[in-house]
Amino acid sequence: MSSTKDFVIENLKKEIEQFNDTVSVSTIGRIIELGDGIARVAGLGKVQSQEMLEFPGGTIGVALNLEEDSIGAIILGEFSHLKEGDEVKSTGRILEVPVGSGVIGRVIDPLGQPVDGKGPIKAESYSPVEKIAPGVVTRAAVDTPLQTGIKAIDSMIPIGRGQRELIIGDRQTGKTAIAIDTIINQHDQNVFCIYVAIGQKESKIARIVAELERRGAMKYTTVVVTSASDAAALSFIAPFAGCAMGEYFRDNKQNALVIYDDLSKHAVAYRQISLLLRRPPGREAFPGDIFYLHSRLLERAAKMSQKYGGGSLTALPIIETQAGDISAYIPTNVISITDGQIYLESDLFFQGVRPALNVGLSVSRVGSAAQKKAMKKVAGKLRLDLAQYREFAAFAQFGSDLDDATKQKLERGKRITEILKQPQYVPMPVMKQVVILYAAINGLLDDVAVESMVEFETGLLQYVTSQRQDVYEKLLSTGELTDDLEKDLQAAIVEYKASFQTTQVK
Repeated sequence: MSSTKDFVIENLKKEIEQFNDTVSVSTIGRIIELGDGIARVAGLGKVQSQEMLEFPGGTIGVALNLEEDSIGAIILGEFSHLKEGDEVKSTGRILEVPVGSGVIGRVIDPLGQPVDGKGPIKAESYSPVEKIAPGVVTRAAVDTPLQTGIKAIDSMIPIGRGQRELIIGDRQTGKTAIAIDTIINQHDQNVFCIYVAIGQKESKIARIVAELERRGAMKYTTVVVTSASDAAALSFIAPFAGCAMGEYFRDNKQNALVIYDDLSKHAVAYRQISLLLRRPPGREAFPGDIFYLHSRLLERAAKMSQKYGGGSLTALPIIETQAGDISAYIPTNVISITDGQIYLESDLFFQGVRPALNVGLSVSRVGSAAQKKAMKKVAGKLRLDLAQYREFAAFAQFGSDLDDATKQKLERGKRITEILKQPQYVPMPVMKQVVILYAAINGLLDDVAVESMVEFETGLLQYVTSQRQDVYEKLLSTGELTDDLEKDLQAAIVEYKASFQTTQVK
């Protein structure tokens, strides 16, 4: 009997020693209305805007509308198991995502959950998805090029680190192709890339991830995914989550590139959420703060001054137009926020000019400040020559008699157009671009057949990098095209052309 008593006393002592008197306090509300991924919750009087809420079953929500007697929350994930009357807990934490090197090489959803089957994310830290953009004092001028590897863009519409350059055009004109080529071209540039797919087809996302894997680009890339079947709430927070991941590198003295594909779908998702939250609709049923939505996202792209680390975050938002209408509501909004646009035209695309760049409507407001000196010297006349060629080509269709100068401009224009064509997934190093563009602009290709341009370009670049390595190495090391170097380059092109034309005759 005494042994039983001793056993009970011993157990009681252990339980008293292990007793934990910490009390958890949480604010609890209840769902009073539910539908279409939106919940109206009563009883959470002290909740903050953008605060994470915990719904039954571990589902996460975010408080968006703070009203007098209730709050409107979006539900991030599955909500079919929820019902009116269910308890909702406030977490006291603003919506945040994992950031750092742990997300590199991964495919994740906007909440930072892995969707690639490679195990949990090892986050270095967490960052709120919404942040105030850096102020003017902390920024530096954009003056370092971010090479896309695409001849037409690097020469005529240069992009700098810290810039926001819009890619705009109808569907199926090669917008995503430019973005993916730019990611592939960063393989040795020390730039971390974040590709945000907003409401895309799952097959398209899988294709992009497979291509990035195949080209070795996933080693420095994070893919943030929301598919067309996901809730609008996830599409709404996806670009902000991607931006937060890019900001981590910017704030740690590194360089990052974030691509939003595309903000048209993002605007539609936000419109859906706003209408369900009963916010007053404005033009085209978009809410009044649709401009602020995109401006607060894109303003976070910046090049920081040396005092603040010197890192950069470059943004390439994508907008899809309907029938080439760039004056529609969302396109004009984003054009006015960004530092220029790359406009892709359906007609050019169907004519086989790819990238289908409309030189007249495309612009980079940073301009040649973000260009290597050699490229600046070569590309100075290119834009004008190409614009004149398009104009003359339109008149030449009428079959009127043309003077020799016009004929010569048309012939050179044809060759420049042919040189600027570039297949997908084959970005070109900037100094190779300088070599071939120099040849085209200075009339050294005027007597080479148009149909031989691709063959000539391949051969010339191979010749300069192997037979005339001294010239190419000087270009690489200095980044400038001095008078002496220009003479050597011209001589190398003439040498190769002579051997090429001899081969052609045979």
